[in-house]
Amino acid sequence: MLKRRAVHKDMAEANVYAARRLKDMAQSLGGLAKTFGRCREEPGLSREDGIAALEAASAMVCGACESCGIQRECRRGGDDENYYLYYLLRTFEKKGCVEYEDMPRRFLEVCRRKSDYLGQLNRNLGRATMNLTWKNRFLESRAAVMTQFEELAGILEEFSGQMEQALDVTMTWEGELKTALRKRQIDVESLLVLQYGQGRREVFMTARMTNGRCMTARDASEAIARVMKGSFSAARDGKAIITRNPASFRFIEDGRYRILFGSSRVPRDGEEVSGDSYTFKSGLPGQAILSLSDGMGSGQAASEDSEKVMELTEQLLGTGFSARSALKLVNTVLLLTGQNDRPATLDLCLVDLYSGVAEAMKLGAVASFIMGRDGVEVLESEHVPAGVMNPVEPVMISKKLWDGDRIVMVSDGVLDAMPGAEKEAAFSDFLAGLPAAGPQETAEMIMAFALSFDGEPRDDMTVLVGGIYGR
Repeated sequence: MLKRRAVHKDMAEANVYAARRLKDMAQSLGGLAKTFGRCREEPGLSREDGIAALEAASAMVCGACESCGIQRECRRGGDDENYYLYYLLRTFEKKGCVEYEDMPRRFLEVCRRKSDYLGQLNRNLGRATMNLTWKNRFLESRAAVMTQFEELAGILEEFSGQMEQALDVTMTWEGELKTALRKRQIDVESLLVLQYGQGRREVFMTARMTNGRCMTARDASEAIARVMKGSFSAARDGKAIITRNPASFRFIEDGRYRILFGSSRVPRDGEEVSGDSYTFKSGLPGQAILSLSDGMGSGQAASEDSEKVMELTEQLLGTGFSARSALKLVNTVLLLTGQNDRPATLDLCLVDLYSGVAEAMKLGAVASFIMGRDGVEVLESEHVPAGVMNPVEPVMISKKLWDGDRIVMVSDGVLDAMPGAEKEAAFSDFLAGLPAAGPQETAEMIMAFALSFDGEPRDDMTVLVGGIYGR
């Protein structure tokens, strides 16, 4: 008995130690992000770029002649930027070249090689602009790294907070759980039961079979559920079979809600592959993910672009990134890989199956719709597609869902097929008149309605429906 209590105490202390170490890591990453953030540089050609261009032009054309006094005028005032030099640089940035009309009157009156001087000056400023482009590219990469540090720090700090705040309730359930599992010939060598916010519980245990046979972790979760008066599932990333060899298992309490999915997709007329990609699945414990990406254009190229966005988003969410962090990091990754010439939209909805709260975020995606007890609600957030701008700050839209509510996400091809000028209003009216049906039936009815206007789709069309139901 004393040995078992010691094992339990060691596990609890290890949990606290891990939480503190994660918080230290988060603070370190946050410090690195601040260090990057302090390295700010002004965009555009600098005073030094202008003086260097003027000096190079003079060296190539003027020799010892300083009759026009341009360089002397630009250097006047020491380190203070001269007004004319500022005007010269901004003019070149705006027009792409410096012309006769942009030069001082004295230069036009006394210089005998005006054409040669202007040509050389424009070439020098062009080189400086090319260097500036590469420099700005580097600054964008640095900003992306800073963003990643900030988001990683936030995730680690949030996770460490959850670990520190987790309530150890092992002693409350240890006796009953071990007795119930022993009746199923399961020997529990170590046990840890944690309770998080909203009352969610997790069970960690090292166990083995004592009768030489095997049992699925799912069967064990049913025994745990009966004892703890809840619904539990074995973690997907853990072992599925309990054998005679000791192994670690994790059981997670299910949420108050469950979600069912439905989808319908039709490619653009003349294309074999749709440029839209989507996914729906259970992500982290107690969380469901619905996401939809529309690649620019249609066909195979658009499909590859949208699939890349989907894969990145799924990987980040599965690792523990928040929706906001995932969208920001996807955007920066696409910027760094040069995908700004073929941007893809991203429509993301995460449903907390414990509270029933849905969080929707969008990058360039069209509106989503909630079919609820009070009618149809439109969820819309204007933003550029992924990979176009940096930094990007997604806007989160939260909505409490109830038993029987349905989430409807569509690509722009579906909305564009709606009649009239007010596409969203027409679509909302149609949804309001739909009968109560399952998610798959709802998705098929929506697609049939969208196709009824044009017959052949003029763009890729995708409908994704998630139905929320109480357990």
